[in-house]
Amino acid sequence: MRSIWTGSLSFGLVNIPVRLYSATAGTEISFNMLHKKDLSPIKYVRICRKDGKEVPYEEIVKGYEYQKGDYVVLTEEDFKKISAKKTKTIDILDFSMESEIDTIYFEKPYYLEPEKGAEKAYILLRDALKQSKKVGIATFVMRNKEHLAAIKTFEDVLVLNQLRFQDEIRTPDELNLPKVKAAAKGKEIEIALSLIDHLTGKFKPESYKDTYKKDLEKIIKAKAKGKPIKIKEEKEPHATEVADIMKLLKESLEKEHVRARA
Repeated sequence: MRSIWTGSLSFGLVNIPVRLYSATAGTEISFNMLHKKDLSPIKYVRICRKDGKEVPYEEIVKGYEYQKGDYVVLTEEDFKKISAKKTKTIDILDFSMESEIDTIYFEKPYYLEPEKGAEKAYILLRDALKQSKKVGIATFVMRNKEHLAAIKTFEDVLVLNQLRFQDEIRTPDELNLPKVKAAAKGKEIEIALSLIDHLTGKFKPESYKDTYKKDLEKIIKAKAKGKPIKIKEEKEPHATEVADIMKLLKESLEKEHVRARA
């Protein structure tokens, strides 16, 4: 793995030099955009709106439009002037229970690796978080943007979970949601809870696979070999009628009883 950021993890007055690594890997199938006529690859270029000519990457600068048509240009030096400490430090500000952080705030996980000589302090923070069962709430700057983060443990590694700030979360006020008077009826909720109970088990991430990707790979391989596509077609789901809810809940529950006895 290649680190994407280096700096220090600040814990009180203790600074732990660390390297940041992406903890996830993209597994999606990538596609190239082709010209339909002859399947030639499409090239994306940066075009100047004023003269219509392509602009070399080295001639592109970052500008902020402070009023219509007027820009302030910022250089890399300008970004560095904001705060050298902020751009090189993951600063733990508070500690909280992870259960207090709603999943809507979690954005992306990263691994933290100690630099040589920082192992003892790294282990101290890791073990303290494990024993306290808490996470450190921190801020850090990466790619010219400040982020909120939760520092937690995963097995023997410290993980930085990038969080969204409160003002990045949209409110659901504009959604057309069911009113309270449309709440589920007593018997329906009883069967729904029973179904949930039968489907409840310990979370095992290895049990879940990207089946859509596998089906897509089958189509690609078949088309590459000029063979017919043999993937089973399924009907699109349709909305359950209100009158059918109880009936379908009971059938679902019975299906789970049969599966459990098998």
